Amino acid sequence: MRNVILLVMACMASCKAQKEVNTEFQSDSNLILVAEDGYSGIMEYEASTIRDAKSLNKFYSRINRTRKPGLPVPQIDFSKEMVIVVCMGEQEGNMIPIIRKSSEDENHISYLVGRGTKTKANSESQNVTSYPFYIYKAPRSPKEIELEKTNW
Repeated sequence: MRNVILLVMACMASCKAQKEVNTEFQSDSNLILVAEDGYSGIMEYEASTIRDAKSLNKFYSRINRTRKPGLPVPQIDFSKEMVIVVCMGEQEGNMIPIIRKSSEDENHISYLVGRGTKTKANSESQNVTSYPFYIYKAPRSPKEIELEKTNW
């Protein structure tokens, strides 16, 4: 009986109800990582800004096409915040992108998006091919956002 109880407790301790978002690799102080996953279904690099809930729901319907149940849509206050979505395309290993502000003027903000050098803490293997996406929230700005992929 004692062994059964220990086995049940060990199983309960090892299960995670939800995947925690790791903000340790946050790239820019204004950007906060709110969601990520290793499979987006998007095969090439794409980066965009989302300024309304309808567009965010449309993006999630795109990535949830092959998931049952689908990933939940994060709750964002679009009156104060906007969302930056980065789909990295095909990637080898478990790297999180680094996003750095390269320039800003009165009409636009330019960010450089590069493959990160740090691996995720929970990575099991570095030889895994994935199609990850990352969703960051940022303070709402009327400026045009430009996201340029770079090879650091």
